[in-house]
Formats: sequence, C-alpha cells, structure tokens
Amino acid sequence: MAVEFSKVGFKVYGIDKDRERIQRIKKRKSYITDIKEKDLKRILKEKRFEASDDFSLIKDTDVSIICVPTPLKRKYLPDISFIKDSLKRISPNLKKPSLVILESTVYPGITEELILRFLEKQGLIYQKDFLLSFSPERIDPANKKFPLRDIPKIVAGIDETATLLTKYLYKKIIKRVVTVSSVKIAEMAKLLENTFRIVNIAFVNEMAKICHKMGIDIWEVIRAAETKPFGFMPFWPGPGVGGSCIPKDPVYLYWKAKELGFNSRLIKVSSEIISSMPNYCVERLEDILKKRRSKSLEGARILIVGVTYKRDVKDLRKSPALEIINILQSKDAKISYYDPYIPYLRIDRIDLKGCRLNKKNLKDSDCVVIATDHKDIDYKLILKEADLVFDTRGVYSKFKDKVELL
Repeated sequence: MAVEFSKVGFKVYGIDKDRERIQRIKKRKSYITDIKEKDLKRILKEKRFEASDDFSLIKDTDVSIICVPTPLKRKYLPDISFIKDSLKRISPNLKKPSLVILESTVYPGITEELILRFLEKQGLIYQKDFLLSFSPERIDPANKKFPLRDIPKIVAGIDETATLLTKYLYKKIIKRVVTVSSVKIAEMAKLLENTFRIVNIAFVNEMAKICHKMGIDIWEVIRAAETKPFGFMPFWPGPGVGGSCIPKDPVYLYWKAKELGFNSRLIKVSSEIISSMPNYCVERLEDILKKRRSKSLEGARILIVGVTYKRDVKDLRKSPALEIINILQSKDAKISYYDPYIPYLRIDRIDLKGCRLNKKNLKDSDCVVIATDHKDIDYKLILKEADLVFDTRGVYSKFKDKVELL
C-alpha cells in the first residue's frame, strides 16, 4: 500500500518497530514477494517513501493508516495490544486536523469503542482535530490475478465527512471503493469474508477424512462437483491454514458473539477442524510408512517440501508445515526440508537448514511430504526420484496411482 501511494505522487512514511525491515528497505531490498525491487528503488530514489521507527514523522502527515497485527493471546482471546501501542505513539504526534484509518482486522465496535474514545481521552476533539475511519485490509499475497488496485476496498467513517475523505484517498490507488453505512458494517464484513472461508475449508477437510475412510478420491469428487455452474464453489483440502487472517479472524467474531451471550458453535467447530489437520497429516503419514515401508515414524527420514503457510510467499506465520515438523520431531523422526523461499528455519523448537532438492536427498528420504505447493518446485523430479510421496496439497491428484494423497 505504501508503494502504491508513493507511485501516484504521495509522500509516504512507513513506520515500524522492526529495525531489520527498516534497514532492508533503506538498502532497497524488498522482503515481500509481491513488491518488485525496481519499484521500491524508484520511490526511494525519488524520495517519495521513507521507512523509519520514528513516530514523530507523523507530525508531517495528513493521514495515519494503522496496519498492525491483531493476533490471539490464547486460543479464543483477541489481542489488540498492538493497536493500543500504536495509538499511544500516534496520538502525541498527530497533526491537527488529520485523518486516522484503521486497517487491522478487529471485532465489531473496536474503531468507535477503543480508537475514538482513546484519542478523545488524549484531549483531541473529533471533527476539529481528527477524523476516523475503518477500511479492512483485503490483500491476497502472491495473487497475481488480483493485485491491490484490483481488489475493491470497503470504507466507512465515523461520520459522512470521514467516509468521503477516506473514499477519495483510496480512489487514488484502487479502482473501486465501496462505502458502507457504518464502521461496524465494515468491521463485520471482513470477519464474514474470512469466517465464510474457514467454515468451507473445515467442511472440505472433513469431507477429505470421510472420503479417505471410504476409499474415495476427494480431489476427483471436488473436480466433478465444480462442473455445476451454480450453487457450488470449490474449496480444497490441505494440511491446515496459516497466515495472519483465516486462523484468527473468525475467532474474533466468536469471542465478540460469546461476550454478547451467543455461542457460535459453527465457528468454534470449524476452527477445531482446521487446527486438527497437522495432527491428521502426521497420523496419515504414520499409516503410510507402516503400510508402504514397514517403518515407524521414529527414526524415519522425512523430507518436507514447502514450509511457508501459502504457495509462493515467504510468510511463515501459523504455517501448518511448521506444526507438522514440530509433531514429527516430537516423535523422533529425522526431518529435512526444502523451500525455495526459506533458506533456514529458526522458529519455535525448529532449527534446520534447508537442503537441496536433488536425486540424492529424494532417494535418501523414507517419505517426501508436499506441505506447501510453490509453483517453482521441480515436481517432475520428485515424482521420478522419490520412492514414496505423501501429497497434502493435491499437486499429484492426477497421479494417485504413484503417490499417497491427503
């Protein structure tokens, strides 16, 4: 978003507490696969973009957009501490008047109940000193079909002036901006989008488990079902979901509903099904090794292919592949991994250096597990050289006679 605003002529400050990221930007190195270094170099050279950890730069800005993480403290408890910390740092530096926009995913009510009240408690007067809006982030990493400017943007302000100013701002970089009648509508829309996804992903994963028990190919079932031109949308099974949105956004809605006395059983059970998939994948792997190699997991040489949470991204957040590695290590399996985006893993209890994807490493493995289906992986080499493949992503769904599918 910073790059897009800079490209159309705005002066943009990117403020972050992560000094390593700031240094990489200053060295003109992009750490996001969707951002081309030539674009980053251009806006830095033209001095339209500056990365810093200095919040006093806000004094020179007319708009402050908050894009901080909103994780979970515990399984069903939202963590909005990053928003609170941002507000503490922004409020003493806020230019008067200015527009404040929240993009972080929250439960309905946060913009008005937390941000508006916080800023007013600092002595700032709404409409005189600041305006406030909410516009949910909708970026889909590595999706070349839908870059930022082609994804419609939902906006809503505390009042009509804030709504119109926010719409005018985003129209500079996004083709279609959709205004809604209230901030709570905008907040709820983001939660509805991702709750819809987690419910359907959970459903198709449960279908995959049922199909496996029945000896039915779930991948062919879905391909057959999606020939219906109405009333069906294909979702695909996998080892779980990761990233910053789907694993936790629906839980924000579940928590808020529970606070109001409503128990959303569907959201809870969907989250539980998704969370169970890494364990299910390990159980399937254990069965496959016993059946095909007469081996147990203990001491088995397992090569994990792909460790990021999603195809063609560098992001490891909540990656199911990491959970699978942790479980396998707890069972004393010998783990190696290959991922073209991740040269080494030092996270949680994992400390591994990536290996090469070559004939020797494939042959030396008791089983190769496809955990993340990056496009630039040599799948022909794996199919040719590996003695046993367990595919959790459907890469080899048309080669089911040669591999074990989820």
